[in-house]
Amino acid sequence: MAVPKRKTSKARRDKRRNNLWKTTAPELVKCPQCGDYKRPHRLCSTCGYYNGRQIVKVAD
Repeated sequence: MAVPKRKTSKARRDKRRNNLWKTTAPELVKCPQCGDYKRPHRLCSTCGYYNGRQIVKVAD
């Protein structure tokens, strides 16, 4: 069974993992109904439309 010869230091371990925690901002698309920006494949919180149909009635 393979066993490490030396303990991996915290600095070396963290250098290897430094790309794990980077996140990207979510992509935004324009709503075809109201033109406001929303996340793709989700209900528009401004107008309540999804896929060309009104799902939720939004108070003006």
